[in-house]
Amino acid sequence: MAPRVLFSQLDRTQEYQQMQEEEGRAAAARAGLEAEAVYCQNDPATQLEQVSRAMRGPEATRPVAVIIQPAAVAGLEALAREAARTGVGWVAMDSAPYLEGLQREFPGKLLALVSPDQREIGRMMAKLIRAVLPRGGRIVHLEGPSLVAPVIHRRIGMMEVLKGSGVEVVKTLTGDWGEASGEKATTFWLKLGSRKERPDLVAAQNDAMATGAWKALRALKPEWGDVPLIGCDGLPNGGQRLVRENMLLGTVVQPTTFPASVEAVVRSLHGEAVAPATLLAPSIFPALEQIRLPGRA
Repeated sequence: MAPRVLFSQLDRTQEYQQMQEEEGRAAAARAGLEAEAVYCQNDPATQLEQVSRAMRGPEATRPVAVIIQPAAVAGLEALAREAARTGVGWVAMDSAPYLEGLQREFPGKLLALVSPDQREIGRMMAKLIRAVLPRGGRIVHLEGPSLVAPVIHRRIGMMEVLKGSGVEVVKTLTGDWGEASGEKATTFWLKLGSRKERPDLVAAQNDAMATGAWKALRALKPEWGDVPLIGCDGLPNGGQRLVRENMLLGTVVQPTTFPASVEAVVRSLHGEAVAPATLLAPSIFPALEQIRLPGRA
């Protein structure tokens, strides 16, 4: 039986997660590994239970490594420590502050971070915003779940680059990465309270929420139909397609991490050293010089 790798993922309905699984399975197959994917539907307790059950299963079916997209950081240190003690590799896909201590505690064990550079994603979003609003302006920022590490790092990176630009975040909305949540958050904001000024741009932390915001704006504020939106993830059939269809002005392309994570597992199985942290660089689609600014042909 081929060694098994467990992919612990967040939401089966998200296109980015689907592509992660697809690319991860392909990388595993090329390396002679069997891959199993489980989804917690964004529930941290479910994720902990799923991973714990897999690691404590019969030795014949126990994974040689867990590649995890964390729903939350709480509880993961104990689980990663158990993995190290039992010889199961652990590759985290987002900010994992507990890893440094475990890497010192278990030298030579596979305890690694392989992640998109979330702070750089935020910086790229800000570069997009500044390209669209070179003289500054008012933006609405649509974030993912408030306490999730990628959300925080993207926000920090964005604000670093926006400093001194004249761009003002007039409203921050929160969704759960899904299209429906982006539509719901934007609808709630548009319907709540006093008269609102038209924003110059809506910046969403992923393309699905940007799509939801686009729908809410056009349903409730058709006179704001020309408000540009930018997103993130930039999948070929997702954000990049939305840019080509003029729904989004631009998007930040987030690299998939499963192939690099599988590579780390393979290196470890071969007795090779694995970097404690690998950050993968994002890009912008289209290139900044190709962005069609509002009001320009």
